Amino acid sequence: MKSTYHLSRALFILTATLLICMNNASAEPLLNPTFNTLFKPLLADPTEPRIAVMPWLEKRNLQLDIGSSADLYQSKNKDFAAGVDFATWSLLKRGDNFKFPVDAIDYLFGINASWKQPVSIGALPFDELSGKIRLSHISAHFEDGHYDATAHQWIPSADWNGTVPFTYSREFVNLVVALSSPKHRIYGGYQYLYHSLPDGINPHSLQAGVELSTSDNTYLAADFKMLPIWQPSLNATRGFRGTWNLQAGMRLNSIGLEKVRVACNYFSGMSRHGMYFYRPESYTTIGVLVDL
Repeated sequence: MKSTYHLSRALFILTATLLICMNNASAEPLLNPTFNTLFKPLLADPTEPRIAVMPWLEKRNLQLDIGSSADLYQSKNKDFAAGVDFATWSLLKRGDNFKFPVDAIDYLFGINASWKQPVSIGALPFDELSGKIRLSHISAHFEDGHYDATAHQWIPSADWNGTVPFTYSREFVNLVVALSSPKHRIYGGYQYLYHSLPDGINPHSLQAGVELSTSDNTYLAADFKMLPIWQPSLNATRGFRGTWNLQAGMRLNSIGLEKVRVACNYFSGMSRHGMYFYRPESYTTIGVLVDL
């Protein structure tokens, strides 16, 4: 019942934004003006390297993400690039007196290669084919916000029968291919997890998404993943679950902040944090993102 309410609210926000923006026919390009990488970061993917501050609306939680992708090399024709990814995504608790103890944090680093080329696909509104392949490592950790200083112990999780904290790391290859124009993009992806702790995690996951520029520097974006479900009693994964992140946002071009976005997100699915990889979550956030 609660998750249905959150989904309805998020869909209302997305629909209202779209209807308002359709009244203005002059849409600003979505993908071109802000990012410096050859392959533009996925707007609604919550695990994309980014700078973001996103408070939860339902709980006293806060997402704090610090990271970026950078091209170290681009070909003269601007059709191939190689670069690096560095990122952290953190779950903080909003305490009193402006305190934000960190509950869980994930660290990512890796290398990537990307490419693009012009295309013409009949009546379809796309003029560019692009792709990005990444080789990455992620490690996940609990921090002071998940520790009971009074009892001198880590806070147990009701839905986890293992020790807390536990060792969690993963190495993977990820491929995303996109069709785009300056005002919209669709993409699909595949990820292969070739090493993980704990082991027994299904190595395959799929991804798809869409990004639509509307008007007045606003946009709508959706990211969908099929992620494996961990069964603690079996110490292995069984089956998959769809994981959504819906985002409605606006660039602050009107006040000279072209690289700053304000956005509302609705997330539903398997947690993005490695320490909670076994746990489904549903929440809404509103916050600020900075594009580098």
